[in-house]
Amino acid sequence: MTGMAAGRAGLLVLALAFLQACGGSEPADEAGSAPATETLLAEAQELTIDASSFGCLAEMTQIRHFFVDNLLGDVAATVAVAESTEGGVYPPGSVVQLVPTEVMVKHPSGYSPATRDWEFFELGVTAEGTSITMRGSVDVVNRFGGNCLDCHIKAEPQFDLICELDHGCDPIPVTREQIAAVQAADPRCME
Repeated sequence: MTGMAAGRAGLLVLALAFLQACGGSEPADEAGSAPATETLLAEAQELTIDASSFGCLAEMTQIRHFFVDNLLGDVAATVAVAESTEGGVYPPGSVVQLVPTEVMVKHPSGYSPATRDWEFFELGVTAEGTSITMRGSVDVVNRFGGNCLDCHIKAEPQFDLICELDHGCDPIPVTREQIAAVQAADPRCME
């Protein structure tokens, strides 16, 4: 491991240690018909998610200080909710990620009412790729002992369990600069 890689790895471990504290649907058109996204996704009974579903953060769409994608291809709908200051319900397939080792994925309605259909993942990330170390709904605990739902459930309802500085969640004891450094050190993005 080079000095720079070792430094990034150390920074990643430090910043992730701080994270232990915390651990819009589309409207119908004017004719009243269901949006194309909802119609297409209503046919998808479940998502197939494995380690290959998650890759380099830099390949996702950055929204302020976090990253989004959509496993069902509807990135535009996911981005629209993420960019909204009013909130909204994320469409199925939405992926929301702040740091390389933790991610949320939105499932079709009915997956988990307790988590508003979000599934939480704890990931192992290396230059060789991603592994899923833990996944689930109400019982996922990150490597530092924080339960994902315990933090995200505090988000105001209109923000669909997504935490930001003004969404009602407990603050995490890291700065935006520290988070940006962890994001930039994603080993899956290093070549």
